[in-house]
Amino acid sequence: MATSYCLTQMTWPEVEQALTTVKIAIIPLGAHEQHGPHMIESCDAVLAEEMGKRLTERLYPEAILTPTINMGISPHHMHFPGTISLEPTTLIAILRDMIKSLQHHGIQRFLILNAHGGNQATLGVAVEMLTRELDTQIYYAKTTASAKDVMDRRLESKLYGHSCDREVSEAMYLAPQLVRPDKLEKGDLTEGKWKKLRPGQVLQGFYYYEEMTRNGCLGDATKATREIGEEIVETALERLTKAVQDML
Repeated sequence: MATSYCLTQMTWPEVEQALTTVKIAIIPLGAHEQHGPHMIESCDAVLAEEMGKRLTERLYPEAILTPTINMGISPHHMHFPGTISLEPTTLIAILRDMIKSLQHHGIQRFLILNAHGGNQATLGVAVEMLTRELDTQIYYAKTTASAKDVMDRRLESKLYGHSCDREVSEAMYLAPQLVRPDKLEKGDLTEGKWKKLRPGQVLQGFYYYEEMTRNGCLGDATKATREIGEEIVETALERLTKAVQDML
């Protein structure tokens, strides 16, 4: 007997039956970009999907998991080999087409579960546009952002957020195949204007990642542990589940 609904693993009659109880579709959104020497480039897409699977299980039978959007807004990483970036208009178009298709099958609530910080600004625009254009309810959330209190308590690094002790810890718990344990490095940070353009500063602006870190990492991945990842992920999942249930 099914304990969660995942579109990529279902036949159409199974989907038809699931739609009698489903109230929301969860759309995992990641990126394909460099993650330093110790994480593979599909990291964000895989973490989004794994979080999506677990959230869908917790919300059974009211949620269904869609295919993952495995590329995102990553121009700041483009000078590192292998990165693939979408234009914001491309991501919005993909979301529009997915949501319209799922609306056709009767779904009217959507959660975009995002694992890449570079997508957040585009998601704010997309949700504002598409909610009105498609006359539906769309929400978005960063996968583990709701567990920031746990991060601040468990992480030694003050500047974390990319291929760092936080992200590597989450991967060790959710998808250890993403990590090269023998190549873990601390972020090799540089001096530069980026420090004056970070969130919380008076000015905000664009900069390339190599202007901030030579090896593409922040924080100190050598301090990552599966246990830290488990506490962050499970706390976030508990809070996400309650937030979605409240909206339903």
